[in-house]
Amino acid sequence: MKLVAYIDGSSKGNPGEAGYGLVLRDQAGTILRKVGKYIGHATNNVAEYNGLIGCLEYVQELNASRVTVFSDSELLVNQINGKYKIKKPHLQTLYNKIQNMLGDSNIELEISHIPREQNNEADGLARQAVDAKAEVSVP
Repeated sequence: MKLVAYIDGSSKGNPGEAGYGLVLRDQAGTILRKVGKYIGHATNNVAEYNGLIGCLEYVQELNASRVTVFSDSELLVNQINGKYKIKKPHLQTLYNKIQNMLGDSNIELEISHIPREQNNEADGLARQAVDAKAEVSVP
């Protein structure tokens, strides 16, 4: 099964109250998961990484073999794709977690950068989670 995901992170204050948003669809476009998660005090980059980790957790639960992820975080996309070096140790830790998740599950990940305007749904979910300081699920 191949899935498509849109992810985004949000941090008020950067660092500040943070969360991520995720919209996960099957190949036909049916929404499988639409959620915002509050992660506490963090930077926007940490929220973006947590968005990808959360996405991969859901993909594992669904036993999918492939996921195409779209993110408006140029840093995240280029670090995951090996185009940018990871200079911050805390981001390297999150990167390593993602690599371990991919290796353990045999999920094939494709991640691409999109303009912010094309990521409104995930962005809105991330902001709602930060405002509520809680998980926000949309049926």
